[in-house]
Amino acid sequence: MEHPDTQEAIVALLPRLRRFARSLAGSAADADDLVQIGVERALRNLAQYQPGTRLDAWMFRVLKNAWIDEARSRGRRAKVFAPPEAGETVGDEGAAAVEAKLELRAVETAMQSLPEEQRIVIAMVCVEGFSYRETADALQLPIGTVTSRLARGREALVQILGASA
Repeated sequence: MEHPDTQEAIVALLPRLRRFARSLAGSAADADDLVQIGVERALRNLAQYQPGTRLDAWMFRVLKNAWIDEARSRGRRAKVFAPPEAGETVGDEGAAAVEAKLELRAVETAMQSLPEEQRIVIAMVCVEGFSYRETADALQLPIGTVTSRLARGREALVQILGASA
């Protein structure tokens, strides 16, 4: 069964999905792979999406589940991710660009040091702009769990980034 409007909406979500995948996987290459896996899975299971509900929340849940499956699979195969710094520093535009990249790298490193459950909630609420309720619904968690993970994650980020300043 064709769903052209939903498929177009998924394409429009790709930048947000990639950003979320980057917060999960830590590297651009792994994030791209994760988005591909997630979108393929979503398109294959499009009949499970309920029109009238938030497609972005459904896609984030699909992507999170794909990440969990991929992480388990990689663990079984005993493979590691490519380091995020591999090839990302080509073509610097000057001191301001270098400083901005260093700050971004510090935030990325701090995010990766958080436990996965905190990193996912922070990515959805602080980066993607989901409400606490939307995040709770998308992740199938109680709202109190989202609130506590967000608070602990933010506190940890402040400590990590404050110590590196």
